[in-house]
Amino acid sequence: MQAILKIFTAVVLCAGLTATGLTGAKAQELSALARVVPGTTTLTQSRHTVTLEVGLSQGVPYRLYTLADPNQLVIELSEVLWSGLDPATLSTRHAPRVQVGTLAPGWSGLVMDLDGPFEIYQASVTDFSGQVVLRVELRRSSEAAYRAASGVPETAAAILRGAAAPAPRSGDFIVVIDPGHGGVDPGAERDGVNEADLMLIMARELRDALRRLGGFEVHLTRDEDRFVSLPARAGLARELGADAFVSLHADALETGYAEGATAHTLSEGARASATALLTERQDRSEILSGVDLGGQDDEIATVLLDLARQDSGPRSAALAKALVAGMGQAGARINNNPQRSAHFAVLRSADVPSVLVEVGFLSSDRDRIELQSPERRGRIVRGLAQGLKDWAEADRAQQSLRRH
Repeated sequence: MQAILKIFTAVVLCAGLTATGLTGAKAQELSALARVVPGTTTLTQSRHTVTLEVGLSQGVPYRLYTLADPNQLVIELSEVLWSGLDPATLSTRHAPRVQVGTLAPGWSGLVMDLDGPFEIYQASVTDFSGQVVLRVELRRSSEAAYRAASGVPETAAAILRGAAAPAPRSGDFIVVIDPGHGGVDPGAERDGVNEADLMLIMARELRDALRRLGGFEVHLTRDEDRFVSLPARAGLARELGADAFVSLHADALETGYAEGATAHTLSEGARASATALLTERQDRSEILSGVDLGGQDDEIATVLLDLARQDSGPRSAALAKALVAGMGQAGARINNNPQRSAHFAVLRSADVPSVLVEVGFLSSDRDRIELQSPERRGRIVRGLAQGLKDWAEADRAQQSLRRH
């Protein structure tokens, strides 16, 4: 089974070519845009299995793997037209949500949420009278086995990260801004307003505002409508040696009511589990910036991560406070309980101060209208930029005192 999984996560297979042995002129036809066939695209389950079949008008290159936190199956395909398929009709108890769309230019994707650990058991491609069917069977596994087999393969990193290799530090504060959601994951949607699109607009505006202030080197986890995995978002901040990571969201509540901006840091209860998850990673060179934990056992790695959080935790809290204060001073609307903590996956970096900002709630008519207004949205952007500036100055002074 492990041998099969390694093939699935490390090699780009070619649907149709593998199943039918197409060569020569017939193979050249695969460059045309494929279409999904709704009638032969199904999702079924049994007690211990989930089976997905995707009907395609022709074979295309594809790659599949699983992710943890949250548990998801990801299928990347060379560009596919999804028209005619309603992903809302594809759901089971074990796979409650399926999303489809663009991953990156020239690449399409399907992301399927899983309610537990389901490993890829087998994948096959068949060709019935010219119609290709990609069949993926998942089987329930242990949590440990699932995590060991999950992760973004190196061959997918360029697509999912959407960022170039980091340049040498400029001496400025490095800030990574994370526009939430994107691509096959549009986030919250209300009255034609899409969270992913709106957060990308705001992230670009915040990047420009910080550059105008000066003293900041700013990077976005995505600069277009593409899917970026949660581990890759936080991983980019570590890769760049970022001084701060700010994730932007605008949620929509299904029940209850909330409005105004809030800032979230990693909760105390979540830190222990986040450390445990990080120490389980096989490539420990990526856990802490500039520190290779590859030769350390779990106990030593855990101690080092906890020490890092003793520094980054208070700095994250100070950053959240500064962001809330900056937005308030700029005239943005603030929630009555603006500073909160939660177990968000993008906040798990041990050594990068990280804050998730809900700039408002799309389920609030007032927030939704204000977030669509460039002038009112500008208040939030100016406040976030000023908050980052104030925090950066105070943090730099604090770090300088600690070194002396």
